[in-house]
Amino acid sequence: MFKSLHSRHNKIYLDKLRQLRESRQLRQADLGKLLGRSQGWVSYVECGETTLDIIELRQWLDALDYKFLRFVRELDAELRELEKLRLRIKPRERHSRGALQQLLQSIPREKATAVPARMRKGHKG
Repeated sequence: MFKSLHSRHNKIYLDKLRQLRESRQLRQADLGKLLGRSQGWVSYVECGETTLDIIELRQWLDALDYKFLRFVRELDAELRELEKLRLRIKPRERHSRGALQQLLQSIPREKATAVPARMRKGHKG
């Protein structure tokens, strides 16, 4: 399953929230006051420690006098651009865990478990 919390998509979303606040020349404490929240909560949202549900996002945008649908359309356009870039760049080849397991199983048992001479008990070296 796709983990969105630490994705590039989420970074774009969080950057957009922060930039919008900054464009209004508001500190986190100022926005927190408008929302009836603390500066720390605003900070947690902007750094991704806390997520906004859809109602909280609407309230956040209302506090910044920004239209909800405009924000969503702009965010969608930015995310689509990111996806286009990702499709143009050929991802590097990755080996699945299954391939790694096959590789490990193909190594003869005695080689896989053999202890190097320098690590054996009583070895002087």
